[in-house]
Formats: sequence, C-alpha cells, structure tokens
Amino acid sequence: MEEEIRLMKGNEAIAHAAIRYGADGYFGYPITPQSEVLETLAELRPWETTGMTVLQAESEVAAINMVYGGAATGKAVMTSSSSPGVSLKQEGISYLAASELPALILNVMRGGPGLGTIQPSQADYFQAVKGGGHGDYHLIVLAPATVQEMTDFVALGFDLAFKYRTPAMILADGIVGQMMEKVVLPPQRPRRTDEEIRQQCPWATTGKGTRKHRNVVTSLELDSALMEKNNERFQETYKRIAENEVRYQEYFTDDAEYLIVAFGSVARICLKAIEDARAAGLKIGMIRPITLWPFPTARIAELGKQVKGILTVELNAGQMIEDVRLAVAGSTPVEHFGRMGGIVPNPNEVIDALKNKLSVNL
Repeated sequence: MEEEIRLMKGNEAIAHAAIRYGADGYFGYPITPQSEVLETLAELRPWETTGMTVLQAESEVAAINMVYGGAATGKAVMTSSSSPGVSLKQEGISYLAASELPALILNVMRGGPGLGTIQPSQADYFQAVKGGGHGDYHLIVLAPATVQEMTDFVALGFDLAFKYRTPAMILADGIVGQMMEKVVLPPQRPRRTDEEIRQQCPWATTGKGTRKHRNVVTSLELDSALMEKNNERFQETYKRIAENEVRYQEYFTDDAEYLIVAFGSVARICLKAIEDARAAGLKIGMIRPITLWPFPTARIAELGKQVKGILTVELNAGQMIEDVRLAVAGSTPVEHFGRMGGIVPNPNEVIDALKNKLSVNL
C-alpha cells in the first residue's frame, strides 16, 4: 500500500496506522468512545494481508496481559480502551514497565469518575502522566490534537517504546477519537521476521540462547537490593527520555503577554480564542504539550518569565495545572479553566476565563 489520503475518524486512523506500521498484534475489548479501533481492524482483516493478529479478549485485564505476553517475545503489540477500561489495565501496564517491555496503549478518554459518561474528557491526565498503576514508573504519553496525529503517533509511539523499552500511551480525548478529518496514511511497512526480532530484541524470550537457556521476562524480584538496582535503572531510562523526547508546539508566543497551556482537542478551541483575542488587540500565546510525559517543563518555565499570567484549559477539574505551576515555581500566576461531564467549552468561554481569572482587559 502506498501513501494514501482518506477521510476518517481518529479511531479508524489508529487501526489503519497500526496495520501500515507492521504491527504484530492488537488485543482489546470494546468500550465507547474507542470501539471503532477494534471494529475497523475486524473489517480490514489484516491477518489475511500482513499477518497481524487481532483478538477481542474476554476482558480488559485479559487484553493487557496478552499484550504483556506478546511484548515479551519482542513483537510490536498494542491495545486500546477508554477510561474505565484503562483503569482495569493498570496492573498489567505496571508489569510491562517493570519488565522493560515496549508496547503501545491507546486511551480515548471519556468522562468520569466511575462509569461516568461516554462524552469526551481529559480527566485521565493524572492516571497516564503520574503512573496509574503501582510503583515508580512513567509512560511516554503522547497527546494528539488531530486525526493526522492519531495516525502519526502510532509509529512514533511504537518507535519510542522500542527505543527505550518502555510502554508508550496515546492519550486522546473522545473528540479526537470520534471526529472525522482528512488524513495522510503512511506506506505499508513490512512486518519484521522472527530472525529480525531475535537480532533487534536480544532481551526477548525468543531473543537469544538455546532451548535450555532462554531469557526470562518478569517483573518480580524478591531480592530488595536487586529490586532497588532495577528501579535505579528505570529512573536512568526516564532521565534519558526526559532529556531527549520532549515535544510541544507554540502559537504566537514571541510577543505574548499572557499564555494558555492546553493539549488535545482543547488546544484547537483555544487557538480560535487566541485569534479572536489578538484581533481585539490582546497578545495571547499558547503552548500545546505534545508529550504530556515528558512534560515541556523547561520551555514553560522560560515562557513564564515573559508573561503576566498563565491559564491552563482542560476538560477536567484541573490536573495539568499542577505541572504548569511546578514549572514556573511561583514566579507567574497560573489559573485553570475547565469543563467536566462531557461539556466542551467554546472560544468565548476561554476568553471570559482570561478576563475573570487573570484580570485580562479586552
């Protein structure tokens, strides 16, 4: 398959991108608003074309443990779910991190807590960025704002996961998963052969040795001293990721007097608000974190010295604001504006929040 331009939903784009990446397996379970990922894979039947395994597991817990098993053999495997389903996967995600296994996880967020609503949300920020499972670990977290980024982040997520031997998550909100846009699909990559996997992933169970001497992949270590060494190694990996993989996009920051920080679909709404505010003579800029972890702390700290105030705009009660406040270390006022329960703000509400929370005169 050559590069192709299509009109499709974000969830559908994930499925197409996974096949074209040459992914070895997908294991998932239906839940709104991400069910189209599995449905599209079932329709495309990649097991007949690329050899990709697609399986609807009996539960979210089973799905993440199938990912664990596939990742242990060096295969490029993934899963997808939405907020309550990702909560069920947390133990397995922690096992993947502790076993230093690459895998790709998609979370198309819906409102909570609990079963909540099937409407969009960004309230899983804490769960993804702070590590929703137990232990000291991080996920690489990518936050798409377009259907094109949903497509592109499949390859990026897999590549980063294998580069650092750690799980990566695409943290999308329900708007990005459900909306339709033009997308450029990448050319088809060939799946790696077993011998290529063996050479590229010497750590995998099938990576080296003989039938009598196989690699053992496990997250268990009963010796406390060795477990501490494992954790120190994990932290060194996270340090390298934080030094090398921060991604963000800036808008109108050169002369900005006030700054908005927003991610995902909300950043698109904020951009319209900024354009309207600038038309009225107000110098507003925005930074959109693309990697929620590692977070663009240093750049936000720099911008914080330039502006009079910062507004975080999120579909939650205020989660990313904590990281923004840590970045500026009290040097700049930071306020939050958010909607919950599936209500999406409009640009005028963002402008009103600038007025009311940062005393911006329009």
